[in-house]
Amino acid sequence: MPVLNILHLVGSAHNDFYCDLSRLYAQDCLAAIADKSLYNFQIAYITPDRQWRFPDSLSREDIALTKPIPLFDAIQFLTVQNIDIMLPQMFCIPGMTQYRALFDLLNIPYIGNTPDIMAIAAHKARAKAIVEAAGVKVPRGELLRQGDIPTITPPVVIKPVSSDNSLGVTLVKEVTEYDAALKKAFEYASEVIAEEFIELGREVRCGILAKDGELIGLPLEEYLVDPHEKPIRNYVDKLQQTDDGDLHFAAKDNIKSWIVDPSDPITQRVQEVAKKCHQALGCRHYSLFDFRIDPKGQPWFLEAGLYCSFAPKSVISSMAKAAGIPLNDLLITAINETLEVV
Repeated sequence: MPVLNILHLVGSAHNDFYCDLSRLYAQDCLAAIADKSLYNFQIAYITPDRQWRFPDSLSREDIALTKPIPLFDAIQFLTVQNIDIMLPQMFCIPGMTQYRALFDLLNIPYIGNTPDIMAIAAHKARAKAIVEAAGVKVPRGELLRQGDIPTITPPVVIKPVSSDNSLGVTLVKEVTEYDAALKKAFEYASEVIAEEFIELGREVRCGILAKDGELIGLPLEEYLVDPHEKPIRNYVDKLQQTDDGDLHFAAKDNIKSWIVDPSDPITQRVQEVAKKCHQALGCRHYSLFDFRIDPKGQPWFLEAGLYCSFAPKSVISSMAKAAGIPLNDLLITAINETLEVV
């Protein structure tokens, strides 16, 4: 295979949190797959002011030394770089939608799902409606705007319709707790979901990999939850911040999360439902879904997270490794799927 010119699209057009999150995953990816016999890497780094940089690395020093340029100049630069494929590393809404669409316009192929699919998945209520229409069980819910009052009797999970990493999520046990929970959720989005609390159970994630026309269900990842002490996961279960302001992964320690034994009967059941979700949403290359498993073993769709940074600590990478698929093989599979349809 000839050396591929891969552009890593990193940063955030939204805020510093997503900028740091993107840089964290992309740095891990660059370090793990830096095989010069296969790939020539370039980096495009976008900051919340929507300026572009093309640094030599993702170190703070290299980023600071690189001149910021506006979109017009960035497009001129990109069109003469002979980029074979782009790897999206942006997790903010603009990064998952507008910036992917830009590469469609530039006719530069990219790994992962298209902007329209990303937009649907990022809106939890729309994603739920689509998978429910395909026969997947979802918790009963209501989409609320400012001033709306939930009619579902607690316990209810209140969450922003479009935020990740459990930001703004609250489990409401009494009607009197609604006001505070809604206020918190509306800090992160203009729409909020009030969702029936599904009794535990278990909580798992399932990744789907597309290869040669087939959908492969990857081993499940299970999260530490407890009916009494931890009925839902929250932000600190996923990300933490060091004293110097850097983000690091909290859920990658085999204590808060672990890979489920593939012989566990829940695996096949969840994989079948996840494949339905993948097809219903129109996903390509790969997908990732969260499920709540009730005490009877019934999976309930919670949300879709349709991204993979191809860092060793990415959920899909971890699942693939557990299935005996090394990171480079995972990347090559995604590259082949991407370039095959161009």
